[in-house]
Amino acid sequence: MLRFHIPNMTCGGCAKTVTTALLSIDPQARIEIELPTREVRVESSVDERAFLSALGEAGYPDQRPILK
Repeated sequence: MLRFHIPNMTCGGCAKTVTTALLSIDPQARIEIELPTREVRVESSVDERAFLSALGEAGYPDQRPILK
C-alpha cells in the first residue's frame, strides 16, 4: 500500500480533487483518505511515481519528510 502525506489537503473538496487525480492513474485503485492527518493510502499495482506526478499536477504534492 502506498502512503502519501499532503499538507495542503484541508477539506472535503481537496480530498475529492486528490481522489480524482489518483483515479485518473488507476481507476481500480482503492483509496483511503484521512483528512485530519492529511494522509492518503492507495492500494494499486501502478508505480508510485505515476501517482506522485498526478498529485503534483493537481496541486497537491506529497510532502513526506526525507529520511536520511
